[in-house]
Amino acid sequence: MTDLVAVAHGTADPRGIQVIHDLVREMARQRPDLPISLGFVDLLTPALPSLVRRVTTDASDAVVVPLLLSSGYHVYVDVAAEAQRYPGRVHAAAALGPDPVLVEILADRLGDLSRVDTVVLAAAGSSDPRALADCEETASLLAERVDRPVQVAYVSGAGDRLPDVLARTPGRLAIATYLLAPGFFHNLIHRQSGPHPVTPPLAPHPHLATLALHRYEEALEPRAVDSVRRSATHRVGAPVARRCLRVG
Repeated sequence: MTDLVAVAHGTADPRGIQVIHDLVREMARQRPDLPISLGFVDLLTPALPSLVRRVTTDASDAVVVPLLLSSGYHVYVDVAAEAQRYPGRVHAAAALGPDPVLVEILADRLGDLSRVDTVVLAAAGSSDPRALADCEETASLLAERVDRPVQVAYVSGAGDRLPDVLARTPGRLAIATYLLAPGFFHNLIHRQSGPHPVTPPLAPHPHLATLALHRYEEALEPRAVDSVRRSATHRVGAPVARRCLRVG
């Protein structure tokens, strides 16, 4: 059984720590057969490199699943580095988003929008344009889902900042928090939101756990296909090659 190494962004907020642990416990509840551990890319321990090193001493291979809503530095650098450090043994899964599952959770958090003209998707932000593109895609999916315009705003990194987006967007607004857990950024969103309602973060939610497990399975799929191909080649590859050569 391939181990699952979940990795999250750390936080100093004990509520956020609790939510992340609750999410991983829900993953374990859904897959009691699967070895699951949790590491962090910032602030908290175990740090991802030390956790992966420990896991690979006992397990033949592992998949690192980012509990992150968008792909950015931590996915393309921190997680990718572990796969490069243990080639063939450690494999990197994709970030959780964009995904329709996240959109459904956002819509559920927003609830009744009969008195809302525009939704503002408030995200942490990133200096990586790929992460910003992920947020924009989530906003497009959410707009289709709730049948209302959705504007993206950030509280850090590049991109339009939340106060600016709120100031220039007319009508009645609701703020959809695009964060996994409570912490510094969610507090900042509340401080900058003024009178507008703000939804809670996405976790904990059982569908998030299901999505994370799906990312794990996705990371295993190419390896399963390669294994089948290698097996088929081992059984019939040489005779097929000779037949092709004779026909050609």
